[in-house]
Amino acid sequence: MSSMIIGSRIKYLREANDMKQKELAAILQLSPSTINKYEKGERIPEIKHLIKIADFFDVSTDFLLGRKEY
Repeated sequence: MSSMIIGSRIKYLREANDMKQKELAAILQLSPSTINKYEKGERIPEIKHLIKIADFFDVSTDFLLGRKEY
């Protein structure tokens, strides 16, 4: 699993929904710096956070992991 794929998909979804990192962080109850690290590929979300992100954006975890296209 590539952290860069996950990060780029999170960033893509966030920007496609015209959201700032701070807004997404508040919704997911995470810090903005955590979202930033996810998007840069410096950190991989825990499973529970990956599921929250997928649910919020109405995509599969497979999409976030790069196993499926949108």
